[in-house]
Amino acid sequence: MNRRPSLPGAAELFRLTAAAPTPADAPVSSVSSAEEAPQQRRGSGRTKHTTKITVYVSDEELLALEQARLTLRAAHGLGVDRGRVVREAIAIVLDDLESHGDESLLVRRLRER
Repeated sequence: MNRRPSLPGAAELFRLTAAAPTPADAPVSSVSSAEEAPQQRRGSGRTKHTTKITVYVSDEELLALEQARLTLRAAHGLGVDRGRVVREAIAIVLDDLESHGDESLLVRRLRER
């Protein structure tokens, strides 16, 4: 006789519990697609990320990033980690590049170097 209890497997423990929204659940927009403003890109926030990159920064850049994180917490009540700050910054820069192209801040700053 086996005295070990039967435990659920990983598939049962980590299954999705909320149903994904269906197209029928999506809100209907009364504005035609020609009149819609371009969708603004957003950082991914607090989700599980499946892809990782490594970025090397100077001591000064890391300190500035940490200072920005602390300022967001102290002055704005936003408790975010450095990764979220970086993802939001990337989203902002990519939106600017898409919107302004050659006149974007990214292009101008990269041309300076």
